[in-house]
Amino acid sequence: METFLGLDYPTWWFLVVGGLFSGYAILDGFDFGAGAWHMFFRKDSSRETALKAIDPTWHGNEVWLVIGGGTLFAGFPVFYGTLFSAMYTPFILFLLFIIFRGISIKFRNMEDMPWWRKMWDWGYSISSIMLAVLLGVVLGNILNGMPLDENYEYVGRGFFEFLNPFSILVGVTSLALFMMHGAIYLLLKTEGKLYNRIQGFLKIGMAFFILSYIVTTTYGFFQVEHLLTVFEENKILFAVPFLVFLSIANVPRLASKKQYGWAFIFTSLTIALLLVIVAFELYPRLLLSNSIQDNSITIYNAAASTKTLKIMMGFVAVGGPLVLLYSYVVYRTFWGKVKSDVESY
Repeated sequence: METFLGLDYPTWWFLVVGGLFSGYAILDGFDFGAGAWHMFFRKDSSRETALKAIDPTWHGNEVWLVIGGGTLFAGFPVFYGTLFSAMYTPFILFLLFIIFRGISIKFRNMEDMPWWRKMWDWGYSISSIMLAVLLGVVLGNILNGMPLDENYEYVGRGFFEFLNPFSILVGVTSLALFMMHGAIYLLLKTEGKLYNRIQGFLKIGMAFFILSYIVTTTYGFFQVEHLLTVFEENKILFAVPFLVFLSIANVPRLASKKQYGWAFIFTSLTIALLLVIVAFELYPRLLLSNSIQDNSITIYNAAASTKTLKIMMGFVAVGGPLVLLYSYVVYRTFWGKVKSDVESY
């Protein structure tokens, strides 16, 4: 098999897809987290300010999802087809909620009636919560494994089979992580009484995440036994969970000193490191099979041709830096605190 810089092309594409979805989780994660807190704000003016904090960036954050989905389809079409067939219900729900969330953001300020604004506020908040949970549910099922036949087709029977205990716990943990991440982002963008209130939200968010993370990790180690296999075979990989622990521990330490910029970096790092653990758990597999026979989908039996991957790597080499530059320019342009006055963005 052809290689590039010591790695074969399916492995390179595995890293590309993982990097794009990591970027999406970090960027849209604080959007979802901010939305999850939205209905805890008592005043309409506070909700409007919180929305202004994410309004210039949420469109661009979703670009990472579109590109990630495109690279997944182009590089691993077998995995893409099986996953979307197996997870049809959560993916359709995800699509509906992401549409409704965008509509809620745009429609909210089109009328001044209190009931109108409150209706769309609820729509925005509920959609944000459900999107975070659904992302975790899908990830939990990928880690837990699914029944696949010899043709790599999903053979599960239950309509709500994807709602198993482990995937629900991962979904709740994802929500908790994004809520902590989103609260820190809002602290970077707000001031005054709203800033003080969000500080209280952050304390709740940190406690919620730490508790849910401990419960999910404990359940996973005892009930999803294959999660420990890669670490037992490669002891050095235990360094990554240790780094996750240090990263999580740094968040409350920095928050207590009101160093929210650094705290945001560490919540972003926590998301990235947790997804690195997921990558170690899976590689070289993409979707675990929990059937009697091991019919797991791997980066090799699911990959497009080497020629296709080589051509697409060229597009990534050009397009990747452009996406990063676009994100940098947007965040740099709208850097700083959000004001509650009409002229503020």
